[in-house]
Amino acid sequence: MSDANIWGYQSTAGYTAGTDLVGYKVEATDGSIGKVDKQSEDVSSSYIVVDTGVWIFGKHVLLPAGTVQRIDADEKKIYVDRTKEQIKDSPEFDKDKHTGDAGYHEQVGTYYQGNRRNV
Repeated sequence: MSDANIWGYQSTAGYTAGTDLVGYKVEATDGSIGKVDKQSEDVSSSYIVVDTGVWIFGKHVLLPAGTVQRIDADEKKIYVDRTKEQIKDSPEFDKDKHTGDAGYHEQVGTYYQGNRRNV
């Protein structure tokens, strides 16, 4: 998967452009991590921001769209192909940098590229 692809939904994920994912529950490979607080479907920069609630003390995490394995619209759940630990250890979410800061996107993209789950 190239760096550009980490920022785009996998063709098998079941994502349809224009779908509002805010409020969907997010499931890592080993359990629930929170709910979608924000999303972007910008070309080459699609992502979801997950509010982890008390799981990581109210931390928000940015997940590139390429980490989304499957979307279940009926259950309003998003399944990502990373573990809770991988997500917890991701670069800290910066609400001021996550839009328009290419360096921050590169840092997050590189982290998730290097922490792919072997499926």
